[in-house]
Amino acid sequence: MKRRSFLQTTLSGVAASGLAATTRSKELSTEVAVIGGGTGGCAAALGALREGRRVVMTEECRWIGGQLTSQLVPPDEHAWMEMFGGTRAYRNYREAVRAFYRSNFPITEEARVRTPFNPGGGSVSGMTHEPKVSLAVLETMLAPYVASGQLVLLTEFRPVAADLGGDRVRAVTVEHTQEKHRVTISASYFIDATEQGDLLPLAKCEFVTGFESRSMTGEASAPEKAQPANIQAFTICFAMEYRDGENHVITKPEDYAFWRDYVPAMKPPWPGKLLSWDMSHPVTLEKRSMSFDPRADEGQPGGSVNLWLYRRIRRRKNFVNWERDADISLVNWPQNDYWLGNLHGVSDAEAAKHLRGGKQLSLSLLYWMQTEAPRADGKTGWPGLKLRHDQAGTEDGLAMYPYIRESRRIAAEFTVIEQHVAAKGREQTGAAKFADSVGIGSYRIDLHPSSGGDNYIDVSSQPFQIPMGALIPKRMENLLAGAKNLGVTHITNGCYRLHPVEWNIGESAGALAAEALRTGEPPRKIRNDSKLTNAFQARLRSRGVQTEWPVLSPR
Repeated sequence: MKRRSFLQTTLSGVAASGLAATTRSKELSTEVAVIGGGTGGCAAALGALREGRRVVMTEECRWIGGQLTSQLVPPDEHAWMEMFGGTRAYRNYREAVRAFYRSNFPITEEARVRTPFNPGGGSVSGMTHEPKVSLAVLETMLAPYVASGQLVLLTEFRPVAADLGGDRVRAVTVEHTQEKHRVTISASYFIDATEQGDLLPLAKCEFVTGFESRSMTGEASAPEKAQPANIQAFTICFAMEYRDGENHVITKPEDYAFWRDYVPAMKPPWPGKLLSWDMSHPVTLEKRSMSFDPRADEGQPGGSVNLWLYRRIRRRKNFVNWERDADISLVNWPQNDYWLGNLHGVSDAEAAKHLRGGKQLSLSLLYWMQTEAPRADGKTGWPGLKLRHDQAGTEDGLAMYPYIRESRRIAAEFTVIEQHVAAKGREQTGAAKFADSVGIGSYRIDLHPSSGGDNYIDVSSQPFQIPMGALIPKRMENLLAGAKNLGVTHITNGCYRLHPVEWNIGESAGALAAEALRTGEPPRKIRNDSKLTNAFQARLRSRGVQTEWPVLSPR
């Protein structure tokens, strides 16, 4: 039996008792149903719960949290996050992660007082940390609502059907992923916060996938013709540590020969084999050489990026008696991006084939690093690399769920396009201002290689707003987008897909559903009536949601 923390045991017991009481009847009725309990889903639930609304939240995995937990992706954030640029709830989550380490881990006094404290010391952000800490924090944030019965949390349930009445969703049926029993949830409002927009086709809500054409959007980075099946790579992430002098080489993966020799067929070309320390530079697309040394504690000034440090989630020198400990690093790199096929918009068999392919790629990358990867000291391979199954919570040591960069996207009341946010042409004015803004974010337009054979698309962008219209479908009246499935294009998805933005999208969607219940007005009316919009925005701001950026100094 897998060991669990006291906190996890207590909270899952509360959730399980609520589940047992409801699944006997096989029906639930609530005010707001959040389908999908990832980063956006948890925030959506909190956004509605704090307004006093009853919520049912479902999640396909055993862990809630999505990117932050089951997908093994520590936060990607903008440069101002320690000061501003995220909702109060998201910033509280970040500080709770740090507080969890200070209260529960044997960290050194120097680490305890460091401000800001980065548990893993990773270079990708100031908040690289272990996924199970995020899980504990998110469960703690939801625990009072679960205990009171205001929130019913159903984990390991995925949506399989929807009952419709005209332009409204009356109920959604979810199925347990293991036991296959079903629960039907009726609600006044539904929020699709699944990782791939899974509720949209079930609800017959119009949606878009892949590249829109340039004639549709006018975007400089869009192709001449629409490519709906051309979707960004997904990644099966994993965690590993390094034990010098030990041998932890895994069994050779079945598809290792294929991946060892695989050369991506990209436009523009990839610089060689995928399993290599060379990759395409995201901006210039020229060859970019990375380094890898699991013995390093800090990067070299002016040197190449050491991938070991990039998403390191545990820095052993932050802990007492660190000599007996080991660093832990998460692998979410170009070398294990999978772009040979998609997980949505295809048959179940096709999706299963590509999911297996993504897992084989990640295991092949690990095996290559353990046995054949070139080292700066002239040797080959790092056999002391050890797969950390406990960090993933899985038998195979790989993430419970793929890291999904691109979802189905609603055909929305308003769609954000490249011209609204790209830095080029908006150097003086900044990103477009939206009168219906319900949040803010900042990230480059960062598109990974895609299933249609496109190399990186990486475009500088301005700090931007999240328009309310992007959360509202053109036709459906009681369905809202609560994650990466909002009204953006393939291009602008590249800057709206990161953790703090997805959180803000979800939190504002949950608050919007609560506002619709409070006022008796549907979301579309709230958006299109300036008085209702202003009142809702004031309510968001009182809850700590920034709707516009402060004046920023140049970076």
